[in-house]
Order: sequence, then C-alpha cells, then structure tokens
Amino acid sequence: QVQLVESGGGLVQPGGSLRLSCAASGFTLDYYAIGWFRQAPGKEREGVSCSSTNHNNTYYADSVKGRYGITRDNAKNTVYLQMNNLQPQDTAVYYCAAAKVYYSCDYDVFDYWGQGTQVTVSS
Repeated sequence: QVQLVESGGGLVQPGGSLRLSCAASGFTLDYYAIGWFRQAPGKEREGVSCSSTNHNNTYYADSVKGRYGITRDNAKNTVYLQMNNLQPQDTAVYYCAAAKVYYSCDYDVFDYWGQGTQVTVSS
C-alpha cells in the first residue's frame, strides 16, 4: 500500500524553525520526484519546494527562498523540509507528495499525497 506520512508540524513563534518529515512506504522514493505543498484557509494549494529524482532540478517558491530547504534520505525513504525564519504568512497545512514523472512543481503533476501536517506561526 502506497503511503506518505508527514510529521513535525506544530506551533512556532515568528522567527522560529521547524523540520517536517515525510516517510514513504509501499514504494521506493529514489525513483520519484518529491514535493512539499501548502494550503492556507481560503487559499489554493501552492507548491513550496520540489526536487527532481536526482536532485539536480530543485524549485523553491519566491516566498520561501533562502528560508526553506528540501532534502531526502533515500536510505530512510524519507523527505524533509527544513523551515527557518518562519513568519505568520507561512501558516498552513503542509503536504508532501511524490511524482513519477516530474516537470514542474504543480499540484496536478504529483501522484501520491500525504494527509498533511499543520504549521502555525504565531506569537
């Protein structure tokens, strides 16, 4: 059974950091592009960061460039999103996703999705 399970969300003060994890099971993450998306209340789901299979094509949304970092540990079949200097506008449900064929960090490119983890940035 194919599954992606996110963890690491929570409440953090502005300027703080969080690291999200996404554990994959039922398939080998090595062969998939990976992505992190987020959706705030009343807004569309947006691509935050995506990375191709061999990690030589990595995308960051302008709003997170310089603050977020996407990595993967293929031995653990896990993807991470390091988020630094978090701001209230980063508050959203964050989703990880995997794509067999990757050409852009867009919602409809990705095949498998996790259930999401809430990130709230507030003082």
